[in-house]
Amino acid sequence: MTAPTTPRIAIIGAGPGGLTCARILQRHGATVTVYDLDADRTSRNQGGTLDMQPGSGQVALRAAGLMDEFAKHSRPEGQQMRLLGRDAAVRFDALPSEAAKGEGNPEIDRGQLRDLLLDSLAPGTVHWGHRLTHAEPLGDGAHRLHFAHGATAETGLVIGADGAWSRVRRLLSAAQPGYTGVTFVEAGLNDAGTRHPALAALTGDGTMMALDDNHGLIAQRNSDQHIRIYIGMRTHEDWHRRAGVDLADTDTMRAHLLERFTGWNEQLLGLITATDTGYINRPLYALPVPHTWSHAPGVTILGDAAHLMSPFSGMGANLAMLDAADLAHAINGTPTVDGAVRTYEEIMLPRSVEAARGAAEGLDSAFAPDSAQQALAHMSENH
Repeated sequence: MTAPTTPRIAIIGAGPGGLTCARILQRHGATVTVYDLDADRTSRNQGGTLDMQPGSGQVALRAAGLMDEFAKHSRPEGQQMRLLGRDAAVRFDALPSEAAKGEGNPEIDRGQLRDLLLDSLAPGTVHWGHRLTHAEPLGDGAHRLHFAHGATAETGLVIGADGAWSRVRRLLSAAQPGYTGVTFVEAGLNDAGTRHPALAALTGDGTMMALDDNHGLIAQRNSDQHIRIYIGMRTHEDWHRRAGVDLADTDTMRAHLLERFTGWNEQLLGLITATDTGYINRPLYALPVPHTWSHAPGVTILGDAAHLMSPFSGMGANLAMLDAADLAHAINGTPTVDGAVRTYEEIMLPRSVEAARGAAEGLDSAFAPDSAQQALAHMSENH
């Protein structure tokens, strides 16, 4: 067992929110340590692409002093939004204007964003291979952190940026994520422009959605000619067990998914059949709305730990990073840690409740009997 350490601030989770908070705190001279369960920075694929929004993600990146680095990796063309019918006919196609490319929501891969943030931190800030088991209150806001491999650390403030199944959240709330009723099955196309040119053209430069009658096919451009695909279904959480489908059996998965999308255009079905990456089952979970808690000394949470919501909010990582910036600014500008956390929570909680309600409504409209009509009306109104 290693000897306890006493960092002033401990952040649990090295995702966009946790790393953004650490970066801004360090810029203002605060002592901060980040603990993450991953073995190292390369041990896990970080997922798809993110649009960094001017009023949230970009605000946080500016506070972190990283907008110039972000611009080197971002893809303004990724703002294209395309809606197709199940017949593959284009219902809506919004290309970003030159002005929007400079001022809108440019895309960046999650992995690139994480690397950008990690590289901005002081060496040794992130302690890899630290899976938090529980945080033990010691009184007066102090906590002892217990990790799975036996190490402990003591801290004056623990910040939970540890995602959907947050251990830190347990200090504040008994709430647990619940199944939303919608599951995504992830697939992917590698070297799409060369190996899958028709599907690449169908997708465009940004995000393509085909939604109809509680089903959807969503294709999302990533860097390096990769297209990430989400095969969406309103279904039971254990749909595969009910159908007798082995999630590890690619052929059986393909056949079952094709059966669920009977009647869809053959070209769209290519997004199911042509996968180079197999199939990954991803049921969508969300925290109850509203999710709030009473203030407790020495602990707070941000991002998915505080307000896990469906990806149809478009706000997940953006909101986590804005949370991080608001919390870091409060810590840097408030005489006491307790006062800083109160200030942060007074800002964050109402905002997150509103966003979570919008996310739930967005998911319900995207996976509904008349989802195609609802999606068209929404896109036409907002572009």
